[in-house]
Order: sequence, then C-alpha cells, then structure tokens
Amino acid sequence: MNRVLVLNGPNLGRLGTREPEIYGTASLADLTQQLTEDAPDWQIDVRQSDSEPELMSWLHEATDTKTPVIINPAAFTHYSYALRDAVAMLSSAGVPVIEVHISNPHAREEFRRDSVISPVATGVIAGFGFDSYRLALSFLVSRSK
Repeated sequence: MNRVLVLNGPNLGRLGTREPEIYGTASLADLTQQLTEDAPDWQIDVRQSDSEPELMSWLHEATDTKTPVIINPAAFTHYSYALRDAVAMLSSAGVPVIEVHISNPHAREEFRRDSVISPVATGVIAGFGFDSYRLALSFLVSRSK
C-alpha cells in the first residue's frame, strides 16, 4: 500500500474555527476524510504540529522511509530555514514533496508572498482550499502508476 504524509504547520490544528473567511469551516478531520476517500488504496497519514522540531523529525522520517509528503508549512513557510533544509533532504533523496496552501499567499499580506520552502519542493499548489491538498494527492497517485 502506498503511503503519504500530510504535514500541517502552526495554527492549522484550528482549522474549522480559525478565520473561516480565509481558511473555510472544514477541520483537519474533514481533510483526512476527503483525502482517504480520494485515494482509498493509499495510507493517508495527516499530522499537525505547532512545533518546528516535530515537523522536522517527521520530514526526516519521510526521508528515511522514502515516503512522499504533502506539506502546508503555514507560518514556517516564510522563515524556517530548518524546515527548508529538511525538505531539501527529502527532495535530494528523490522523494516528492508538495508544498500546499489553503489560501493564495500572493493575494494576501506582502510578508506571506515569500516562501523559503518553494525552491526545494517538487511543486507548489495554493489558493484552492482543501482542493490544494487533493490536487497534490492526485499528482502523487498518478505518479505512482
């Protein structure tokens, strides 16, 4: 069975109640259900942490096990060189890692427009709500065939 880690950074544990006008009203549990329905033959492992070291350890785990990653680094997108380096290790190992965002960072505050993660990710999908994750998963599923 194919497996994917779906990693979510700070404050995304509050999805469903956090700024619903930007992030919608669905929760991480809803996201897990959608992704599981989209790829029933895949093991979908959705995780969330407000901790940069924990996210890094999960990326290291993915590198060691050659597990593809869909990551929404949230606020860490803009300044976490530690996460960037962990994503770079994953990419260098030939493992796909897709950066996703629920909103479109380029249509928001200027400080959100720069990502230190994007240059080392396999690809970036943003601005489509939970469909950003679903599009990333679709890419991984099609690539595995």
